[in-house]
Amino acid sequence: MMTDPISDMLARISNALKAKKKSVVVPASKMKLEIVRILKEEGYIEDYKYLEEKPQAKIEIILKYDEQKRGVISGLRRVSKPGRRIYKGYKALPKVLDGLGTAILSTSQGIMTDYEARKRKIGGEVICEIW
Repeated sequence: MMTDPISDMLARISNALKAKKKSVVVPASKMKLEIVRILKEEGYIEDYKYLEEKPQAKIEIILKYDEQKRGVISGLRRVSKPGRRIYKGYKALPKVLDGLGTAILSTSQGIMTDYEARKRKIGGEVICEIW
């Protein structure tokens, strides 16, 4: 039994980048789909595909590399865990690498980046940080 599916997804992405894989497949959920959508919008991954399969749908994440074949994502960190939830107001939101990275939050208005949450002046649960 898996206790933290989001940590599992982040670990799979990190391991696939280290192994220089073209893509990685993870079990799908609405939250994972939103996180992957943000990763694509922010330019951390090439693309993603939602694969409708039985018994559970999957998400194929196509990874992105630079000219030297290094992964665009240099680090992933799960902040809020099932045993310890981390909530921040919009003024206290973390700036990942002084704004070079991105924090992904779960807010009352959906899942969004730290930049978007600051702009809308809403806080929420800090899911993870990517740089």
